[in-house]
Amino acid sequence: MENSVQPKERVLSAIQPTGMPTLGNYLGALKNWKNMSEDYDCLFAVADLHSITVRTTPADLRRRSIEMYAMLMAIGLDPEKNILFVQSHVPAHSQLGWILNCYTQFGEASRMTQFKDKSAKHADNVNVGLFAYPTLMAADILLYQTDYVPIGEDQKQHLELARNVAERFNGLYSETFKVPKPFIGKVGARIKSLQEPEKKMSKSDTNAKAFISLADSSDVIAKKIKSAVTDSEGCVRFAEGKDGINNLMGIYSCCTGKTFEEIEAEFAGKGYGDFKGAVAEAVVEELRPVQEEFARLMGDKAYLEKCAKEGAEKASRIAYKTLSKVMRKVGFWQVG
Repeated sequence: MENSVQPKERVLSAIQPTGMPTLGNYLGALKNWKNMSEDYDCLFAVADLHSITVRTTPADLRRRSIEMYAMLMAIGLDPEKNILFVQSHVPAHSQLGWILNCYTQFGEASRMTQFKDKSAKHADNVNVGLFAYPTLMAADILLYQTDYVPIGEDQKQHLELARNVAERFNGLYSETFKVPKPFIGKVGARIKSLQEPEKKMSKSDTNAKAFISLADSSDVIAKKIKSAVTDSEGCVRFAEGKDGINNLMGIYSCCTGKTFEEIEAEFAGKGYGDFKGAVAEAVVEELRPVQEEFARLMGDKAYLEKCAKEGAEKASRIAYKTLSKVMRKVGFWQVG
C-alpha cells in the first residue's frame, strides 16, 4: 500500500504596496517568509486594494505595486513553488469582501482600534473602505481556506474578526470556511527606529534617518547607522536603558547570526565607531543579493508581468471555488 503524501497546511501572507519595505520589515517578517515557504503551501499577495483607503496618485500606486511584487521575488520567494499574486488581479477578493460585509455587525467593525487610529491620522478622509478594511482582510484569508496567517500585534483584532465571521457563516450555512489560526513561527526581530529606539522602525517615519529602506545604497546605509542614537557609556553591551545599542546589536545579530554574548566579546574594549562600522558592513552584505536581484527583476518587466498573470490565475482557481460555494449557499442565481 502506497504512503499517501499529507498535503501541506496553507499560509497566506499579504503586504501593502505603501512604499519600499524597511530593514525592520525584512528582518522582522519578510526574511522568515522564505523559510516558511519551504514548509507550507504558501500564498503571498501584494495587497493593493487595501492601500487605497489613503489617497494615493495612480502612477505611484502602479509603480509601488510592481516594485513590491519584484521585492517579494527578490527576497527569494519562488513563483514556481509558491503562489505570488496581486490582490486586485483576483476580483473574488472584492466580491467576497462585499458578501462578508453583510455578515459582519456594525458594532464589531466599529470596535477595531486600527480604524480609530487611522481615522484620527487621516481625519480629512475617513472613508467607508477604511471602516470595512477588516472585512476585506477576512475575505483575503477565507477565500483560500487558509490554515494560518502570520500577523503582527496590530492585526490580531482583524484575524479575530475573520474567525468570528467564518464561524457565523458556517453556523448559518454549514461548513464553508476553514477557521484560520494565527501563525506562530519563528519570532522575527523587532527592529527599532535608529533615531527613536523606543519606537519600531517605520517607512512612514518623517525622519529619513530613522529607518533603512531596502532600496538604500551602501553609502546611505552607512550614514544612517553612523548617525544612529546610542548613549554616553561607549561600551557595546546589551542592557536596560541602552535602547540604541540594544537595537544595533539586534540588527548585527540578525545579519551575522552571532549571539549578543559573541557580539559583546567581539567589541570588548572597542568604541561605538568601530561597532557602527561593522553593523553597517553587515547590513550592506545582508541586503546586497536582495538589491541585486531586485534590480535585475525591475529590468525585466515582461517577466514580472508573466509571473503576476500566472500567480493571479493560480490564486483565482482556488478563490473561485470558495466564492462559488459561498454564492450558492447564500442563494445567488449562478449561470454557466
